[in-house]
Amino acid sequence: MRECVAIRRLDQAYEVIGQMRLHEWGDDLRQSFRESVKGVLESSMRDRIDRYLEGLEAQGESDRRNGFYSRHLLTAVGDIELDIPRTRNFSARGIIRAYARRTGDVDRVIMASYVLGVSTRKMADTLEPILGERVSAATVSRVTQKLDAVVADFHKRPLAGRFRALMFDGVVLSRKTGAGAVRRPVLVALGILPNGKKVVIDFLLARSESAEEWEHFLRGLYKRGLDGAGVEVIGMDGGKGLWSAVRSVYPDIPIQRCWAHKVRNVLDKVRMADHEAVKKDLHRVMDARDVVRARKAASDFAKRWGGQYPNAVKCLRMDLDELLECYRFKDKEWRKAVRTTNAIERRFREVKRRTRPMGVFTDRTSMDRILYAVFSHENRNQGVSPLFLLTQNS
Repeated sequence: MRECVAIRRLDQAYEVIGQMRLHEWGDDLRQSFRESVKGVLESSMRDRIDRYLEGLEAQGESDRRNGFYSRHLLTAVGDIELDIPRTRNFSARGIIRAYARRTGDVDRVIMASYVLGVSTRKMADTLEPILGERVSAATVSRVTQKLDAVVADFHKRPLAGRFRALMFDGVVLSRKTGAGAVRRPVLVALGILPNGKKVVIDFLLARSESAEEWEHFLRGLYKRGLDGAGVEVIGMDGGKGLWSAVRSVYPDIPIQRCWAHKVRNVLDKVRMADHEAVKKDLHRVMDARDVVRARKAASDFAKRWGGQYPNAVKCLRMDLDELLECYRFKDKEWRKAVRTTNAIERRFREVKRRTRPMGVFTDRTSMDRILYAVFSHENRNQGVSPLFLLTQNS
């Protein structure tokens, strides 16, 4: 079992961020980082002016504020327009000069705070030598809260689009707590648009995969506009909690049982020596030209393996109708698209690849940020805008 990497220093955070290749994740995160850099710098300049005026007053001298002037600053995350405060005799632009000498360091500190949940104290400590003065933890906290609003907006946005198919699945990830690593499920909703593009609609960091947790998630989606109109099938595994929730929220939409899960379940009841032969016969059912041939292949499977593996045959038979719902689609590519929830699992493989240097997530907040970033990146690869991906009818 691979040892997890505990991130305790910012230089470790920098290394992790480099391996995660955050620069690939698109304009939404970069815009968030630009706003956070702007917030840190402008707050620092206002504090510099305040201290300057307080110092003059203590010496019996005077000056007064004289508004702002704008300057553009090119950073590692793009161009930022800053409002630089000044007095009649003093400007705070020295902070910008200090920043410009080490812009990459500030960017990485903010990315570390945003993505990995680095504490505001550590972030403030690290910014001090870069900017040449202390940045309050309260300022840093306000900045990261602004960044978290991007993720919150993703979870709250209206869902007004229309899909031919929906996929629901839960995938377990680990996160760090004071008592060690705790495994928690992430509930995911993925939609397939009429043009075949697959997009992650939303996700929920849940306590379990119980019916209550799934129903809470699905009803939230329903209230935001994912009412099932136009959906021809819902793909899912055989979990009792998810099954109960889907039947409660979307009672009239046919359910397609995931073939990938079913194959694994059947093979669990078969000796290893027979795995390849059994799997080949299951694929004859799954890959049949039409539903008639699929049922014939299922009957052949039962005749061949029923005597040796009755439980395996029972496992297939008990969900056969739901396994064959994909045949309502005449197009072979659509059948393949809806018969498994592999699209969700593939996206989680990308999550795990990106976060492998971390071992496990540092906390719930960092988990939410990483999932948002990866899923938004994957959605963008499908040509769909992450925040407004369901405001269209295509």
